[in-house]
Amino acid sequence: MRVITSDKIEQAVYELAKDACLHLTPACTKALQEAQKREEKGSAAAFALDTVLQNAATAARENMAVCQDTGYAVILAELGQDVHIEGKLFSDAVNEGVRRAYENFCFRKSVCDPITRVNTADNTPAALHTEIVKGDKLKLTFLPKGFGSENMSRLYMLTPAKGVDGIVESIVETVRLAGSKPCPPVYVGVGIGGTFDTCAFLAKKALTRDPGTSNPRADVAEIERRALEKINALGIGAQGFGGKVTALGVSCELAPTHIAGLPVAVNIQCHCVRCERTIL
Repeated sequence: MRVITSDKIEQAVYELAKDACLHLTPACTKALQEAQKREEKGSAAAFALDTVLQNAATAARENMAVCQDTGYAVILAELGQDVHIEGKLFSDAVNEGVRRAYENFCFRKSVCDPITRVNTADNTPAALHTEIVKGDKLKLTFLPKGFGSENMSRLYMLTPAKGVDGIVESIVETVRLAGSKPCPPVYVGVGIGGTFDTCAFLAKKALTRDPGTSNPRADVAEIERRALEKINALGIGAQGFGGKVTALGVSCELAPTHIAGLPVAVNIQCHCVRCERTIL
């Protein structure tokens, strides 16, 4: 049994929140640079991508938020079954780390009561997803999720007869209906299978993968490839100005489902892919 104190967890979340909100991931930056090369010089799409990359560089240099929407704090935790957490409740430690980071770095606090719309004033509570895994480590992944893109996400309860073609068309339809609203080029996370709720979690988890990576299963990787090709043929382009690149990537995660169903969740992420992780 290994002991990890809640203070250590709180500080880790604090550092993750700070770094995630200030920087694009290296894989996102690379994907945006490659997208810029694909667009015609002097085009509106190329200009938009150049502006996005300049913004990211300025944010990193000046220690400023790379996007004004510093998002809903989403934390994915893989907790080893041989870990004992000492001190505060795990969720309390996570929320305190979020609260401190958003306060100290003047990140926008965007969490409110869904009915009264009264702001919680510290960007908590975080969305904490915990999986129990083997070992004596705690892996924390921090994903600040902006809602311009979150609002464009969709969940489909397909019939099994829809098959792979139905999955691909659901992914493409989601991006087509979103248009320019989620600040493209987007990154698309897809959950396939499970239940109504688990496929939505899988879609969120897919967004923690680097753009450009492929699912290890060949048939799932083919769904990713087909969907990306069709999305980039839509012509929406960077910031909706048209062009060759509407999406930086499509990442799919899946789980077994019921014989009567085929749930598909499509979680849209804007061009501002921010994700940090650490292992304690």
